[in-house]
Amino acid sequence: MKITIVLGAFFPVPPTMGGGVEKVWFALGPEFVQRGHEVVTISRKMPELSRDETINGVRHLRVDGFNAPRSVVWLKVLDLYYSLRTMSILPQSDIVVTNTFWLPILLRNSKRGKVYVHAARYPKGQMRFYGKAARLQAPSHVVARAIAAEAPALAQRIAVIPNPAPRSAIAGEPPSIAQRQKIILFVGRVHPEKGLHLLVDAFAGGARTVFGDWKLMIVGPVEEKSGGGGESYLASLKRSSAKANGSVIFAGAVFDPVALEQIFRSARLFVYPSLAERGESFGLAPLEAMTHGCAVLVSNLDCFHDFIRDRETGFIFDHRSSSNSETLRNKIIDLIADETLLACVAKSGHRKSGEYFLPRIADQFLSDFDSLVRNTDAARTNR
Repeated sequence: MKITIVLGAFFPVPPTMGGGVEKVWFALGPEFVQRGHEVVTISRKMPELSRDETINGVRHLRVDGFNAPRSVVWLKVLDLYYSLRTMSILPQSDIVVTNTFWLPILLRNSKRGKVYVHAARYPKGQMRFYGKAARLQAPSHVVARAIAAEAPALAQRIAVIPNPAPRSAIAGEPPSIAQRQKIILFVGRVHPEKGLHLLVDAFAGGARTVFGDWKLMIVGPVEEKSGGGGESYLASLKRSSAKANGSVIFAGAVFDPVALEQIFRSARLFVYPSLAERGESFGLAPLEAMTHGCAVLVSNLDCFHDFIRDRETGFIFDHRSSSNSETLRNKIIDLIADETLLACVAKSGHRKSGEYFLPRIADQFLSDFDSLVRNTDAARTNR
């Protein structure tokens, strides 16, 4: 098959500025090539990247993009400009995968290939415009249900295929919980919707007592152009962390995969307190932590339930409680006090992450692509 993957206007590929979607498809492309398929990826041009190059068998074409604006309306305008630029270089393919807003609309009568919409985020009204798409692919069951509710006529075109767990860049099994430092870790965008103010408040409130010999490490971009909450949000977090006497580490963004994996392998507990009820679509960061042997604690968002079972493969806290910061603090205190439970759940989570092994997820995508190209079983759901 000829497969074209069109990524968004705001992050480059390779994912040198982050971006979960970019990370996923940058990994999947070479897997498709290994199985004999021809893959082209189109993404944002950056000064240090050429407009046309081949990486691991995948041809990368790049067009001028933009830094992400704060205005949602302006974001959609910039996405339109980017999508029109993309149309000018879009090769003829069997499958065109895209997570852009406008391209599924612009390609409604195109012969460039069957349009495969990757619903990377919770739908916000756009799915009803994608009536000509061959597939609406959701990374989790909660997103699939939201798409079906938004566009009931397209329900038979929905498929659930999860994001893949990243390959390990370091040989060998992850270290045990007992071998790790007493670090509580967050990796992701430093943005209010990620609930970091809850985490910092929860940790700082016990920093001189129960968390006296622990560190909280926050890794991720702050800049608005990278999806962060900006310097004002970071300043508020630092003010809240002042009473922790230097035990809260703001490490900034780490995009090097080996360096990031080393950070994951050093931490005992990964906490992802997201508050984005209609923002999170899957939870790639918690899955990545599980892959690297961290015990994982997440908020009670439905998207995490596909792979996290409380006290089995991870832990869940009630982020909707009236005193959610205190609820989170008490949950963390209970977990770090029971190292046996922490170690057991970390091992179970690591095993669970194997179900999201990159080649296995690549096979699911290719099987779905093939069904569409052959026009067989194109109406199946929840693969």
